[in-house]
Amino acid sequence: MPLSVAEKDHLVRLVAWARIAFVLLAFVAAGESRSAGGFTGIFLLGYVVVALVLAFVAQYWSKLRIRVPVWIDVIAMAIFLPFTASYVSFVMLFCFSAFAVATTANAEVIRGFVGLSVMAAAARLGLHNPWNRGSFIDFGVLMAGTVAAGAGAAWLGRRERQETDHRHLLEKISNQIQFERGLSESIQHGLADLAEAFECEQGCLAFLDNELDRIFVWRIKPGETPASGPETMPLSRMDAYLLDSLEVTMCWNSLEGAGEGFGWDRRTGQPVANPPKPSTAMKDELGVKSLVAATLQEADGRPSGRVMVLNRRRKFSRTDLAWFEHVVRHISPQIDNVYRMRHLRARTVEAERSRISRDLHDGILQTLLSLQIQLEVMRRNASNGSAHLSSDLAALQKTVRHEADELRRMVTEMRPLRVESADLRELMLGFAERFQNESELAVDLFVDDKNLRAPDRVCREIFQIYRESLNNIKKHAHASHVVVKLNQDESKLNFVIDDNGLGFSFSGRFSSEELDRLRLGPISIKERARSVGGNLTVESNPGHGARLTIEIPLN
Repeated sequence: MPLSVAEKDHLVRLVAWARIAFVLLAFVAAGESRSAGGFTGIFLLGYVVVALVLAFVAQYWSKLRIRVPVWIDVIAMAIFLPFTASYVSFVMLFCFSAFAVATTANAEVIRGFVGLSVMAAAARLGLHNPWNRGSFIDFGVLMAGTVAAGAGAAWLGRRERQETDHRHLLEKISNQIQFERGLSESIQHGLADLAEAFECEQGCLAFLDNELDRIFVWRIKPGETPASGPETMPLSRMDAYLLDSLEVTMCWNSLEGAGEGFGWDRRTGQPVANPPKPSTAMKDELGVKSLVAATLQEADGRPSGRVMVLNRRRKFSRTDLAWFEHVVRHISPQIDNVYRMRHLRARTVEAERSRISRDLHDGILQTLLSLQIQLEVMRRNASNGSAHLSSDLAALQKTVRHEADELRRMVTEMRPLRVESADLRELMLGFAERFQNESELAVDLFVDDKNLRAPDRVCREIFQIYRESLNNIKKHAHASHVVVKLNQDESKLNFVIDDNGLGFSFSGRFSSEELDRLRLGPISIKERARSVGGNLTVESNPGHGARLTIEIPLN
């Protein structure tokens, strides 16, 4: 997977500073062997100066995008070898070149470079040193040390490149999974990147929803346009997509006959002798020839599904499986959060629609029905020449005007609202004044705005709850007095609405979970509080009022 510009710059800076370190070590080694004069000293001194310039440019003027090709360092090393009297100085340049090559090339190129460099060094030593029995032993030890030094430096460079590749993959997939983008699109883009990174034909995610008793399955191939949504399947299809046991991280390189597979328990890391094998239904439906599979888990560690990539062009190793499991563990909380937020939003929208439907049915629709009846009565009276026609029309006009104001209020409340902590108190005061003028309901508002530093979305939901609560009290509680308190401490925001009306139909103090279980309380307010992580408590004393308390943690 191609690296981003920032990650390429990181590798360039790393190589630039490594160049300085190794060239300085080569210069020190030349001085130690008393060969720092002549060509060796001039060459290394010039190399150090150039290396310093390139390092400072890469570190502080990265916009210039000056990237020295690795082959220039390789050529410099090749020029240095025949003319230097210090073999240790050459080994230092060789180690740096091996490190630099490993940050950009694949394993085959790295092995070829190390092999050719060691052979060139051996030829150089063979031509300039007399041979005897002891020298053969020294020569072998020296070559073995050279190979080990080059291989070690190359391993470090390769490791750094792999770490950069891994960070890039995690960042890219994490950026794909966003609530604003939508659940299906996020998952499918993330699966496509995952399949591409592991050189596979297809990515697949199967999510188990225990509330709905359904399995949601997303499948996509790299470069394919994301579909509109997941496939929905009954729990009877679990074996086809969840691979029997969700506690096993597994790999199957071949499914022919007994197959070629391995895996381990995701909880303990202990190897599993016989990992679950894909069912015939799964092989037929997905065209599976090889796969790796890891468990998608919830925030508390419980398994919730499977992430798989299918049909790789080469075999998976245990290192590949461990890295795949790490990626899935990394993105599991994000996918779980997006799924939960989507589910919560759907419930909030449903509750809001129910509230609007209920308000329309109990308010405007009932009034329209009453108007229809009154108009029919007036039509009959008009035909009889009734003297009360004028007063009836005035009453009818008053009713229409009241319902028009009510409908205008509902439309206004449905508009998107931007609320910040700095102006929340003023908005609440303004609404309280208008509300008292229209309803003759006394509202005492106490807002501690000195310490109020809540996020905008929390303030928006608080204001919506405040507004909806007052309207509910006006319509259903028939209260004469309401007290509203809003304050914040170091850990949470506290919001209380207390009225002296009729109260709810139930008596006692109930938490949000208890209200859900008993199907009691204001649904829309519960969902709004839950959407910002708040805890709603309702206290009701029928005939004597009710109190709503919301506590929102501020992490």
